Amino acid sequence: MSAGEAAQAAPARRSLRPLLFGVTIIAVLALLFGVPWWTLVVADTRWPTAVVVAGTIVFVGALAAFPALMYLGHGRRRRDWAARAGDTILGVIWVTFVWALLGNVLRLALVVAGVADPARSRVVAAASAVVSLVLLLWGYTEAMRVPRVRRVDVTISRLGTGLDGVRVVLLTDTHYGPINRARWSAGVVAAVNELDADIVCHTGDIADGTVSERREQAAPLGDVRARLARTYVTGNHEYFGEAQGWLDHMRELGWEPLHNRHIVVERDGSRLVVAGVDDATAASSGRPGHHADHAAALSEADPDLPVLLLAHQPKQIDAAIAHGVDLQISGHTHGGQIWPFHFLVRVDQPTVQGLSRHGDRTQLYTSRGTGFWGPPFRVFAPSEITVLTLHAA
Repeated sequence: MSAGEAAQAAPARRSLRPLLFGVTIIAVLALLFGVPWWTLVVADTRWPTAVVVAGTIVFVGALAAFPALMYLGHGRRRRDWAARAGDTILGVIWVTFVWALLGNVLRLALVVAGVADPARSRVVAAASAVVSLVLLLWGYTEAMRVPRVRRVDVTISRLGTGLDGVRVVLLTDTHYGPINRARWSAGVVAAVNELDADIVCHTGDIADGTVSERREQAAPLGDVRARLARTYVTGNHEYFGEAQGWLDHMRELGWEPLHNRHIVVERDGSRLVVAGVDDATAASSGRPGHHADHAAALSEADPDLPVLLLAHQPKQIDAAIAHGVDLQISGHTHGGQIWPFHFLVRVDQPTVQGLSRHGDRTQLYTSRGTGFWGPPFRVFAPSEITVLTLHAA
């Protein structure tokens, strides 16, 4: 191929990308809405015509409205009412899709058992619908409740005895957003203040929206109590809005924004470096001065001191290992939020939740998140407020 032919081929490939993207989105939506529609409404259920018509109208109406609602809610216009409706449809259709698929496994078992249609298809439809409804009601309750406290012990070999037993409370992924959760936020802060924390950390995705839009929901964070420090780093969602605005606002609320920097805390003669880096997506956001810079975060830190690193995404662990970090704390994954989405999260991240070891020195704790993003549901992935108790070896 000549240079001229290659130059012509490159724009042709680029021009096909929007088409391929559009075809992919259409195919995904057709599956998400089509599988539950077929399982619950059509199949061989032989429901009365009125039931088939009504069910079809519901699915087609939701399918038609969904893209518009997501565009209005999460695009440039950012209409909260549209985001609430679109996110709810997304959660409902995902759960219904998953259990419609599993319902068709039941269909095979009923075939083997000799159950004929329409009874077979009606049993599958009813089972899929009931399980989906129960999980959605439970998942909504789980998403909207103040998270349970999860307690984890972490042994750090370089930790001084004066800091043995120090309590680090981790908040992450609060995602203050279209659903006003100011009361929930106050409840979270009240729960944190009962934990007698030495250090409180927020590892990003504080909100979906600007400070002016989410100020009321974030306000209770100013009341968080910690003996040694309150620290914060940006997540990827800050870079959809105003990352610097949130860094500045958290400073106004009395927190230490760790924008590629560190502080040192001390107790009974022992010291701990608490460092933070920007989210992994910061460099591609186009915001000047924003990128994950571990070297800058640890610049002039005593290399003999243990390091606690705040980094939003678990996959930032490789740089943490390279810079001798003892413990990285992260969020981002939500534990998958709605089962079985955690399988997809695992493709992108080294862990989905919990404590793990990486290399000889470095440990990683990944929180399932304090809030939720988008669909107001948590299914088999409960939220958490984490208490990490650090122990000297």
